[in-house]
Amino acid sequence: MSSVSVSSKATASNTAAPTEYVTVGDNTYAYRQFGSGPGLPLLFLQHFTGTLDNWDSAVTDPLALGRSVILFESTGIGRSTGNVPKTVAGMADHALQFLDALGLSQVDVLGFSLGGMLAQVMVLERPRLFRRIILSGTGPEGGVGVAMDRPELLKIFADQKMPSSEKLLKLFFTTTETSQSAGHQFVQRLALRTEDKDTLTTAEAAGAQLAAMAAWEKSGGEPYADLKKVTQPVLVTNGNNDIMIPTVNSFTLSTHLADAQLITPHSSSSLWNRRSRRRQARSRRPTKSNA
Repeated sequence: MSSVSVSSKATASNTAAPTEYVTVGDNTYAYRQFGSGPGLPLLFLQHFTGTLDNWDSAVTDPLALGRSVILFESTGIGRSTGNVPKTVAGMADHALQFLDALGLSQVDVLGFSLGGMLAQVMVLERPRLFRRIILSGTGPEGGVGVAMDRPELLKIFADQKMPSSEKLLKLFFTTTETSQSAGHQFVQRLALRTEDKDTLTTAEAAGAQLAAMAAWEKSGGEPYADLKKVTQPVLVTNGNNDIMIPTVNSFTLSTHLADAQLITPHSSSSLWNRRSRRRQARSRRPTKSNA
């Protein structure tokens, strides 16, 4: 049995959309839903340690024109109850239960970083549920460096004295003046939401997510074989030098997926720095300049 809380007022932006809840069994999932129109709902799956408050309105709001956007918070993160699974498949199961609880028969999905890993599993588990897919700043099972356990990253993750805004600037943006300027604008947009703020991700939850990504990196069997089973159109995006999920993984995804387009803007992480010039490629291999 499940119970669903639904807002009676359509909201045009994630900065004002109320947090809603759906309960499935022993788990209660937090989410925000806004936008309306005839288009299929678009499900957003968040990055490592990210909460509902970490979605950029410059990304989410334009995509809510003519459709409903759903920001999902996985179990154990923010105000969703339960414990964070230590496998990507376990997280994907929760996201599928959430979609079933909302009574959705088909959606599009955007998975960012860790969320992109979930999206890959979900599409393989329930292919008819998904029409189109966006995989942003993420990597395939068995991908290079997808565990995000490199010392330079762990140092930033574990630094309790570093403000969260500074961490975002270091992780999602390059050191150039234009990229840092875009980063500051991004941080300012996140601050636009002043009420109904989410709960920060705990160290325990972050550790479980890192364990899941470590397991994701240790793939067994034929490399990337599951990607060939995905028949939906997939847009793959990444920065040209992503320091968290190395950009080479996006080239791997676009090479092995049956119907994929690859876009790599000049930024550190693909959803941000939207003003940067975009370089498009389809099923190309990386060079030293963009790996």
